[in-house]
Amino acid sequence: MSSSRESEVEAGEPIRLEEWQAWGSVSPVPSAVDEVIRDLKLLEKQINAPMTFDGNHGTLSGVFKIHEDKKHRQKYASLSSSEEKLQFFSARQIACRLLGSRGYLCQKCWLARSDCMCSRVNMCALWPKLRLWLYMHPKDFLRQNNTGKLLWQIFGIDAVSLCLYGIAEHEEMMWNSFIHAGRDKVWCLYPSNNAATVSDAVKFLSETGEDPVAKENPAMHFILIDGTWNNSTAMLHRLQDKAKALWDQELCCMSLNTGVSAMHKLRPQPSWDRTCTAAAAVALLHELHHIPELSYVGLEEQVNALESSLEVLLEALTTRRRRMGRSVSRKIRHNRDIC
Repeated sequence: MSSSRESEVEAGEPIRLEEWQAWGSVSPVPSAVDEVIRDLKLLEKQINAPMTFDGNHGTLSGVFKIHEDKKHRQKYASLSSSEEKLQFFSARQIACRLLGSRGYLCQKCWLARSDCMCSRVNMCALWPKLRLWLYMHPKDFLRQNNTGKLLWQIFGIDAVSLCLYGIAEHEEMMWNSFIHAGRDKVWCLYPSNNAATVSDAVKFLSETGEDPVAKENPAMHFILIDGTWNNSTAMLHRLQDKAKALWDQELCCMSLNTGVSAMHKLRPQPSWDRTCTAAAAVALLHELHHIPELSYVGLEEQVNALESSLEVLLEALTTRRRRMGRSVSRKIRHNRDIC
């Protein structure tokens, strides 16, 4: 299947709530995304040209792209604040991916329907005292080689929540949960020189007299930033700015002993201390499992389930690349993607 192939989207079809939530979100259709979609549909009628997408199904192409580029640049320039610009950018990226992926990607595994891996993935309940937040850049939304999607495919949307960067409804939902839990129960997985370790976090809770296993205590919240390493810096800054506005303190960052993920074969990282999102979650669960107080809560089973799903994803992507006559190995590049 050629990468230059275009797919035409049926005109007049809005994104329904069921369709939106089938991609992994629990929120209503974001208002900014809905507005962009309505504008795209209106432009179709105005120029009498169908909306078409390139072979990756996330980027507009053809005559429609020429007209839409001009229109969206004008809209972007008219926005007065950086926050408005970010929200418009994110909404447009997501809207294009939603429309371009219709009928092409499986809504659960985000692979082409012909490569769907859902039947080979087994769900596993996550320990209820853990809550994972996938803070995803809009350019990674619906990417076939994204690994963050595996988290809610394995553990379910009640245990793993998708929060799209720059989408107001998603970010508000996430921060409301953090406010309810309290800053001391929220950690951001991000490598830095002064980052805490998993054992530091559990030790801190114990020193405050709180038993992390006790049913009456709030869950521990962990944020996994899901985007390119270049984009992740801006995403982290946004999180920390919000935390300082709420609590006059930044969120605690946490570093992990990640090792090398199987996905490095297809998507090499810029350095050995950086890995894909699912592998970071594996490392988190693995380190939590080796803390004596948590050794009996079943985290090892959850580690195995996630590692198995990563292997299934790698096999599906490799099979697809071979079928399309593409290389199954990538040259190492600096400052590139995490999945």
